Amino acid sequence: MSNRKDNSEKNNSVKQTEELQATGWDAIHEECERVYPGRLREHYGTLLKWRLGGKDPLDGIDLYDGGDYWHFVTYGMSELYEKESDDPEFSGFGMEFTFRLKKDDYEDENGELLCICGILQSLARLTYTQGEFFSPWEYVYTGQTQGIDVQTKSNITGFITVPDSKFQTLNTPNGKVEFVEFIGVTDRELLAIQHGETTVRELFARLGSEVTDYHRDSLF
Repeated sequence: MSNRKDNSEKNNSVKQTEELQATGWDAIHEECERVYPGRLREHYGTLLKWRLGGKDPLDGIDLYDGGDYWHFVTYGMSELYEKESDDPEFSGFGMEFTFRLKKDDYEDENGELLCICGILQSLARLTYTQGEFFSPWEYVYTGQTQGIDVQTKSNITGFITVPDSKFQTLNTPNGKVEFVEFIGVTDRELLAIQHGETTVRELFARLGSEVTDYHRDSLF
């Protein structure tokens, strides 16, 4: 019982320190509130943080109401608390992820929202464990042909990345943070990029939107 008490006291101490020094977190939240003042629908927090042995690298994900879409913003790809890296220019990996999902008549909307949170955690895990960086104007080919939606019925199977047009690059006390947005694309669109039939920039221009629509047809 004494060990359990000691661990509890340690965790409480870490939590209190983070609450006092969450300068990176605060900078992201302030930018979100600038874009979507008072429109936070949900905050999905991680119960056991990565630094304490948890499996999810992101400490949290905000969900904002963008009108006809939901806008996800991550917390955890940058240094949310104290400065730990030796790079004075960038905060952590120098980015946070975003994703916009079109509002629709989903059979299980909450399930779809949680599914996106899981995908963002998986992408972050690739960076944390394999050093996979995600910069704008790249594509993420998963190799799967089933949709990324809960029912796996969508044509959307992977992603392209772009700079999020809603959010500004932040200069936080821990360094620079850019917002990299993931846009859902189809398997055929990803293959078109791989085979040189199009580029990420050209595909994005043809899509004409940063909002992922699970029900759209493939452009190729």
